[in-house]
Amino acid sequence: MSKQAAPKIELSGIKKSFGNNHVLNGVDLVVPEGKSMVIIGGSGTGKSVMLKCILGLLDPDAGSIKIDGNEIVGLSPQDRDELMRKFGMLFQGGALFDSLKIWENVAFGLIQGRSMDRVEAREIAIKKIKAVGLREDVANLHPAELSGGMQKRVGLARAVAASPEIIFFDEPTTGLDPIMADVINKLIVEQVREIGATGLSITHDMGSVRTIADYVAMIHDGKIVWTGPVEELDNSGNEYVEQFIHGRAEGPITRRVA
Repeated sequence: MSKQAAPKIELSGIKKSFGNNHVLNGVDLVVPEGKSMVIIGGSGTGKSVMLKCILGLLDPDAGSIKIDGNEIVGLSPQDRDELMRKFGMLFQGGALFDSLKIWENVAFGLIQGRSMDRVEAREIAIKKIKAVGLREDVANLHPAELSGGMQKRVGLARAVAASPEIIFFDEPTTGLDPIMADVINKLIVEQVREIGATGLSITHDMGSVRTIADYVAMIHDGKIVWTGPVEELDNSGNEYVEQFIHGRAEGPITRRVA
């Protein structure tokens, strides 16, 4: 199979447990190259654990994870470091370094990961800072001087700075008001398309889903129970999806009340 024909990301039978807590129970997922896949599901269903397995932060107990058709489970540390160059990440909390200036945050992966000259890295950082709608003079500020929405924009600028092949978005609009959330969602679409990246997101925000997704997958009890184009989301015919997207208390997804 050629690289072009292979899915960008392919998970088969991924399992992960922590003691008696079986978080992933055989996850199967295919993310086509250049497309945006959004994973939906309730808290504690395994979304973040699945991302961590792909990133190599956790080792799955069983199953296969392939990037560009190549198995990545069990990679050596050296090969894992090389693989990580393909990835960009927008963290839920921003995860900016408080002691670094904004441009240094954006350029961190270029300087530390790719040993780029600081002058060249700063030029790229400024370009990305402006691309997400911030003024150039923001570059010399520190994270504490920015609002939550501005910090999220900086996080996005950092995620795309090295033009990664794959970008992960972990709850990209958490803590933002609806207007700023919409701004961030549209910036994500714009930036991902500009660099031709494959996107994989996890979110509870249905506004984000409808804006940034090409495909949607629903995870429940550690398995993907539905996947399809975002256009089919409202007519999925799946009772788990129907309950989740409409926020209904009644349905197959139950919540224990303490």
